[in-house]
Amino acid sequence: MITYKKASLANIQSMQELVRPDIDSGVILPRSDDEIATNIRSYTLALDEEVLVGFCALHVHSSTLAEIRSLIVKDGYRGQHIGSTIVSKSLEEAKILGLKQVLSLTYKQSFFENLGFTQIPKESLPDHKIWADCIKCKHFPVCNEIALIKNI
Repeated sequence: MITYKKASLANIQSMQELVRPDIDSGVILPRSDDEIATNIRSYTLALDEEVLVGFCALHVHSSTLAEIRSLIVKDGYRGQHIGSTIVSKSLEEAKILGLKQVLSLTYKQSFFENLGFTQIPKESLPDHKIWADCIKCKHFPVCNEIALIKNI
């Protein structure tokens, strides 16, 4: 049975191990242990017993805007609605925080569209997103990710 909980500092190593292949392939941006620790409260985990099988972060950009980022589900667990459940839990958290919109930059456009996100031009993303995150990507400045947003 899959359970969901907020991350703790003790989870950082297993989070890094789970996401490593997608970082190496350029699908997910690398985050240092210190960066994850600083933002640990933004992460929601999916666990099968005590084994980490997925997570994502709800990263707040402003008083009205957050981003779903670093969404990962372990091979063998994909297709079981774990990713959509993690995102839904993050959207619930966004509502509680009083946010108005949640964005995502992704290669999985249909996944997010099925959750009510709609495509927007990447040029409409906040400048601090580009300079804080995208500049670290191995694909920058030629990016094939799709920008999507959801009003909540």
